[in-house]
Amino acid sequence: MPDVYAPHRVHQDEFLHLRGLRHHILRWGQTVPGQPPLIMVHGWMDVGASFQFVVDALKQDREVVALDWRGFGLSEMSGSDSYWFPDYLGDLDALLDRLSPDAPVDLLGHSMGGNVVMSYAGVRPQRIRRLVNLEGFGMPDVSPAAAPERLTRWLDELKDPPTLRPYATLADVAERLRKNNPRLAADKAAWLAQHWARETPEGFLLNADPAHKLANPVLYRKAEVLACWQRIAAPTLWIEGSDDQLTRFWGTRYPRDDFEARLALVPGLERTVLQDAGHMLHHDQPEALAARLELFLD
Repeated sequence: MPDVYAPHRVHQDEFLHLRGLRHHILRWGQTVPGQPPLIMVHGWMDVGASFQFVVDALKQDREVVALDWRGFGLSEMSGSDSYWFPDYLGDLDALLDRLSPDAPVDLLGHSMGGNVVMSYAGVRPQRIRRLVNLEGFGMPDVSPAAAPERLTRWLDELKDPPTLRPYATLADVAERLRKNNPRLAADKAAWLAQHWARETPEGFLLNADPAHKLANPVLYRKAEVLACWQRIAAPTLWIEGSDDQLTRFWGTRYPRDDFEARLALVPGLERTVLQDAGHMLHHDQPEALAARLELFLD
C-alpha cells in the first residue's frame, strides 16, 4: 500500500436511528451559534467519507455533517430487496429534524445525492438556506411505454439478485478507485479504501447493498422532477467538472440541451465549472471546490 492520506480535520462517527434504520453520519467541527450546519450527501455507490478532502480544504472551521445513505457505508441496509428514491427524501427529512429542527441548513449533494437535494429543496423550501448540486444531472425522461419491459427486467433480476465481488486486499480496492478515476491520488485512494470496503471471510467487500444494482421498476418522470425544481426557494449553486460527464453517461439519450432547459427552470441559480475535473470533482479539485463553496455559502 502507498502512503495513506492524513486528514487535516478528523471526523467524529455518530449513529442515528432514522425511520427505523441505523444511519451513520460523519461530523466535523463544532456548532457555531447563528451559522447553519453544512449537510453533505453522497452519490450512488459512494460513502459520506468521500467528502473528507473538501472538508480539509475549507478555510473556515464550520460544522459539516456527511450522511451515509441507507444501504451504503456504515448505515444499515433497508432490509428489503429494492431501494426507492422517495426513501432518500424521507431519510434526509428525518436527519434535518434531528440536526437542525428549528433553522434552515446549507445542503450539498453529489450525483445521486445532488438529485435528492434538488427534489427535497423544492418540497421543503423553508428548510434550506443555501443549496449546492455537484453534477446531479438527473436522468433522461422515460416513456410510459417502457414500463412493461422495465418491470419484467426487475422481476427477472429479483430471481437472480446481483452480488458484489470481493477484493483480496485494501490495495486492490484502492486500485479499483483509481481505475474509476485516474485523477484520484494514490494516498487518497488508500484512505478512501478503508471507508469504501470492509473485511469479510471472503475478502474485502464494498460497503454497499448489492440490491442497489437492481433495475429500478419506477420510471424516471422528468415532469415530476421539474415540478419540484421550480419550487426551490434557496439560492442554488450548480457545479460540474470540465469533463463532459453527461455525454459520457448517456450519450444522445440525454442531450445537453435538455439538461440546460431543466436548469433554466431553477430560480436564483449560479453556475461554476471546475477545470481539470471529472464527475468526482470533490476528489479531483477539492481546494478549488472548497473555495467556491465558501464564496457561495458566505
